Amino acid sequence: MLGAVLAVFCCTSAFAADTSDSRRDGYRYYAIGDLAAPRPAPTRAGAMLVGGGDWPYPAFRWMIERAGHGRIVILRASGSTEAQDEFFNDIGGITAAQTLVFEDRRAASDPQVLDIVRQADGIFLAGGDQSNYVRYWQGTPLNRALDAHVRAGKPIGGTSAGLAILGAHAYGAMDGGSLSSKDALNDPTGPQLTLVDDFLHLPYLERVLTDSHFGKRDRLGRLIAMLARLAQEQGRGDLVGIGVDEYTALCIDGDGIGRVFSGNGGHVWLVGPQPAATVYAAGKPLSLRAVPVRGVGSDSLLHLADFRIERPAFSALYDVEAGRLIRRDANPAPTAAP
Repeated sequence: MLGAVLAVFCCTSAFAADTSDSRRDGYRYYAIGDLAAPRPAPTRAGAMLVGGGDWPYPAFRWMIERAGHGRIVILRASGSTEAQDEFFNDIGGITAAQTLVFEDRRAASDPQVLDIVRQADGIFLAGGDQSNYVRYWQGTPLNRALDAHVRAGKPIGGTSAGLAILGAHAYGAMDGGSLSSKDALNDPTGPQLTLVDDFLHLPYLERVLTDSHFGKRDRLGRLIAMLARLAQEQGRGDLVGIGVDEYTALCIDGDGIGRVFSGNGGHVWLVGPQPAATVYAAGKPLSLRAVPVRGVGSDSLLHLADFRIERPAFSALYDVEAGRLIRRDANPAPTAAP
């Protein structure tokens, strides 16, 4: 027992000695646990998409199991040790957790940062402001290291802003705000709707745009508007939106099978593929018809290869008329989870 304590102390102290240098290079570093401990089990591929708010612990245990109960690395651009402490102290079952808090773009090329990421058994992207993740990480050696982590068959997860960048297409929030559904539908061509491509490259999410805090913040209209813009700009009709409720996660295994874990009866909302807009023009409200929206619940299975849902929680069609979202009668979508 004493040896284990000394190992934790020595490893933590060794990295603590690097903290001052790290701060000069644009990041802060924290760690907890035994960094010298071997990973207890093999890693397996997986992606955990968390909608924000409280963490649904069964989903996090799913990710930890796929990380071989080894070392979790948390990446963020604000805050400090909150996520690593929750992983290590509250959920448990890992050898160690490390946190890298990015303060600018320089750190995404730092050799020590890249080494920490390469040694991670699982990577978790914390919440915050996704525009910082785009500015600090996109097109950097860190970006390539994250893609390499996924290709190596190791799990990755993200919540809120961290979820927002997991799809092949992302709402970047580059204007410093958080776009409402009303504003997005009133002008989907406007400068406040900032979309990002060619960032992270996860299997089964190649034609997906993700969004978080979904039901509670009424983001269905926003997601429909973003998909309409992507379809117009890229000439595509196969794009799909995935919105995740708070306290809810979609966990996707290496075979592309997604399961939902929720602490409040929340859902994952599958939007589209949607038809071409009937009105899409600069400065004009969006109009389109018959947008399919389906729900994935705790009893459902989502097949990401073709977006087929076994036992869907709900299904409905939505129209947008002059920027106004209208639900047709169907198997109605639920109200926001509490």
